[in-house]
Amino acid sequence: MALSWRAVVLVLLGLVPILQWPSLSTVRWWLLACLVIIGLDLLLAPSPQKLGWSRSPDQQVRLGEPATSTLTVTNPTRRRMRGQVRDAWVPSAGAATDRHTLAVPGGERRRMTTQLLPTRRGDRRTDRVTVRVWGPLGIAARQRSVRVPGSVRALPPFHSRKHLPSRLAQLRQLDGRSAVRTRGQGTEFDSLRDYVEGDDVRSIDWRATARRQHVVVRTWQPERDRRVILVLDTSRTSAARIDDQPRLDAAMDAALLLAALASRAGDRIDLIAGDRRVRGRVAPNTDRKALLHQLVTTMAPIEPVLVEADWTMLAGKVTGLTRRRALVVLLTALEPAAIEEGLLPVLPALTAHHRVVVASVADPELGRMRADLGDLEAVYDAAAAERTVSLRQRTADALERMGVHVIEADPEQLPPQLADHYLALKAQGLL
Repeated sequence: MALSWRAVVLVLLGLVPILQWPSLSTVRWWLLACLVIIGLDLLLAPSPQKLGWSRSPDQQVRLGEPATSTLTVTNPTRRRMRGQVRDAWVPSAGAATDRHTLAVPGGERRRMTTQLLPTRRGDRRTDRVTVRVWGPLGIAARQRSVRVPGSVRALPPFHSRKHLPSRLAQLRQLDGRSAVRTRGQGTEFDSLRDYVEGDDVRSIDWRATARRQHVVVRTWQPERDRRVILVLDTSRTSAARIDDQPRLDAAMDAALLLAALASRAGDRIDLIAGDRRVRGRVAPNTDRKALLHQLVTTMAPIEPVLVEADWTMLAGKVTGLTRRRALVVLLTALEPAAIEEGLLPVLPALTAHHRVVVASVADPELGRMRADLGDLEAVYDAAAAERTVSLRQRTADALERMGVHVIEADPEQLPPQLADHYLALKAQGLL
């Protein structure tokens, strides 16, 4: 049950008879009268257990965008129910208007909409719906909490999509939509056309020339239908916060930009997210829109796990996907201990069959610490940052010697740098 401010007023009204008949019996009789009135109002209050509840289907929005959840309450009785409803959500759902007024006539239903603004990626779920139904006098109320399941899925925001138009323009130049298709390394046959002055004589197709009785040359285009495998590390190193966001979120942003670019280039995209077990898996899809939807939907609920990554298992998953040479992008932290103990032993098996790239999110705070020499404490911090950078560079050099290309950049710079590296490989025919 619950009491309103009217109960306090009712008790204070007893000061009038007490002042006129000041005695202990007057106080007792007035308190008894208050208890009777409150109990009677409580007994006459409709039961909230008879209310029916339902919720609108779950929504998906990008992180930072608003969402709504509609709660429908049905009153199957003949009595009018009035009171308050609290639609509770987890704090990260950003429920701004979770308290609603309840006024449902008998045999009718009402809808109450809760405005949401998720502050974290993933599934933001409801807690309990608490309903309070007042009696006729508005002094006492019956209260009950029920569970009405619901959630809103906050998808990765994909901030790096602003870099996509410029990279697509470079891609169009590579595949010949904006430039003449030419012969060169890393290209595959496209079509035949008549020879014009300036064409490379090595592109002349002599059999076609003999059949047509005039010189014909072959045209070429960059290879398509190549395999790009994205491996997203969700182990403990991905939980570090970089610029007020988890390292995992920045890695997801880079993976989305590369996937969007590679799918436009006609390549097939695989995603494996995991640590000691696979947390998410996306298979190749010829529909670009469906692929991106699958990627963000799969990434959304994935959270960092405080365990070490099992790179032997992850490398086995990559090897089992294809026997053809592929571009394998490992989105992981360039932490010396984790790399040297977990990743280095399995790299030879990957580099023997695939082109491997390690993409790591760097912490800009290290650069700021190295530059700050204002006082003695800052000097010690700068020395620690310098040693950290030195160890990471040593690890990167070890990876380079094994034939792995390493890209380490700030969260803002990693997605475009990874996309530029992909375009460079595409232009050189190294995929």
